[in-house]
Amino acid sequence: MGCETSVYYNGAAALQTLDDFAPHAALFDIGMPELDGFGLAKAIRAQARHRDMLLVAVTGWGQPEDRARTRAAGFDHHLVKPVDLQRLERILTNAVKR
Repeated sequence: MGCETSVYYNGAAALQTLDDFAPHAALFDIGMPELDGFGLAKAIRAQARHRDMLLVAVTGWGQPEDRARTRAAGFDHHLVKPVDLQRLERILTNAVKR
């Protein structure tokens, strides 16, 4: 899709790299070790420099209470696995237009 990507296997590592790799959008699994997706989203939203970053939760959890938790943590979108790639493409295309 023409996006530059980077992969991290835990939330703490992702958070540490944000100043070097400042993405327009980020996709986070909720169940990451060390710092889960909820904590990572809250930490990102607490930093003025990254407040406008588009945050997408990618998870196997899709109940209404799960969606409410991702919204409360600061996520812009909640995608349930397996991810609908057309929906993801629309989300990322809109992120570039922001």
